[in-house]
Amino acid sequence: MRGRPRSERAEKAIVDATLDMIGEGVTVSELSIEAVATRAGVGKTTIYRRWSNKEDLVVDSLATLRLPMPEPGGTDVRADLIMFLEVMRSESGELRNRCVTNIAMNEADRFPDLYRRFRELVIEPRREAFRQVLRRGVAAGELRADLDVEVAMLMLTGAMISQTKMSGPAHRVPEDLPTRLVDEALRGFRQR
Repeated sequence: MRGRPRSERAEKAIVDATLDMIGEGVTVSELSIEAVATRAGVGKTTIYRRWSNKEDLVVDSLATLRLPMPEPGGTDVRADLIMFLEVMRSESGELRNRCVTNIAMNEADRFPDLYRRFRELVIEPRREAFRQVLRRGVAAGELRADLDVEVAMLMLTGAMISQTKMSGPAHRVPEDLPTRLVDEALRGFRQR
């Protein structure tokens, strides 16, 4: 094996420095490997041994923020949908997590490769888990057979993203919002 072994401590310091800077409002455009290295207390070469460019570093750093989606219980569509929205709500309370949404929504045009990779790594697996719950509800007869699963998923997640985007540090997303969104949506999604 050539070179020095990777230091988990150095890697954590680099990721933390990247996330702290983004959390403080540094955009991807403004972020530099040199600034991250200085903040992390490592040399630039230490970063370049692990990541070939800042987009790779940003994607890997942002991916550490997202909690894995809990495994749905599989017996109650309502409970599973609320659980997924609750994860989104709880993540929105953290400044670093809010920056993920900002980057995804505001810098996708400037960094399409970063956004594409972030979408594949973080966003799509979550969306697919959400879709699976809705499909299971349709198959079990809990939800209408003609339910447009994609639109239903977008309605719920879009409403939650909108609320988390509009609320700021002084205005937390209401704790009951996931339940209220799901209950209101299910009035239209359920079998008649």
